[in-house]
Amino acid sequence: MAAVLTIDAPARRGSLYRPLLVAASLLAFCVVGLGAYVRLSDAGLGCPDWPGCYGQLVGVPDTHAEHAAAAAAFPGKPVEAPKAWKEMIHRYAAGTLGLLILSIALSAWAAWRRERKRPPWIETALVGLVVFQALLGMWTVTLLLKPAIVTAHLLGGMTTWALLVLCLARETKVGTGGTALPDRAARRLGLLALVMLCGQIALGGWVSSNYAALACTDFPTCQGSGWPAADYANAFHMTRELGQTADGGLLSFAALTAIHWTHRLGAIGVLLVVGAYAVLRRREPMGVWLLGLLGLQVGLGIANVLLSLPLAVAVAHNLGAALLLATLVIANFAGRQRASASSSFA
Repeated sequence: MAAVLTIDAPARRGSLYRPLLVAASLLAFCVVGLGAYVRLSDAGLGCPDWPGCYGQLVGVPDTHAEHAAAAAAFPGKPVEAPKAWKEMIHRYAAGTLGLLILSIALSAWAAWRRERKRPPWIETALVGLVVFQALLGMWTVTLLLKPAIVTAHLLGGMTTWALLVLCLARETKVGTGGTALPDRAARRLGLLALVMLCGQIALGGWVSSNYAALACTDFPTCQGSGWPAADYANAFHMTRELGQTADGGLLSFAALTAIHWTHRLGAIGVLLVVGAYAVLRRREPMGVWLLGLLGLQVGLGIANVLLSLPLAVAVAHNLGAALLLATLVIANFAGRQRASASSSFA
């Protein structure tokens, strides 16, 4: 069986490809965490312009003259240096990540021209995604934290992270050397688990971008009820402004409740499906990782409610989602690679 599962080593992509990929993956994880920290510490508008901060590309205004210039250029938007620095550090990290991804794509295309083997479509898509992420970052500021844009920016960051993890898994063949082949039903369950987790991450972004995390402060009930009063129609209107309904009225607490409660219901679905997939692969390190991360995520989610959203716990909840996503990406990739190798040697 071990011989059946042997997979050819990946084509050499150049001496810089793998270290660049590792560096970009680590930095992408940090950028996801920094984005969550900026959003959850209410620093998303720490700089009222883009890509600079009060007109400065390097640093933030700190001298009296710079404060006066900022006040003249951006009336009514006083400089809050701590928030501005949070936002700029996030931008610098994201910009560095973009340069790393561009280098990865160039390295991959250079290798393809030499070897004519695997076209680097994923690496190229990552470059396009980084450009789109930059636009979303700009629109986050210029459109004043519009929930749909903020949520899309979060999803773009998670997608960037997931694609880098996929490239790294493909390069290192991580998880493909096991002896037990997941059958077709297990592979389908793994794909369903990945899709459901992506939906749950989107719901989590919607909770965060609408500041609905504290709409329910008790657990497992919400406002003392097993099915709280909620306004679902206004809760999930995609084009509205922050804190407003589609017609410009004030978004009700019932709408925030609907957002929070839907995320909780989604968490139950993810717990059942991802948990079932992890149990199926419990004899492998991947299954153990999934079970551990799933338990951690549930605990962090409950702690966010009962402890009134501590910043450290909330950021950890975002990073836990990123780790779950990466693990499911690797698990799905490895399962399909092993099945493909088995069929090719059958």
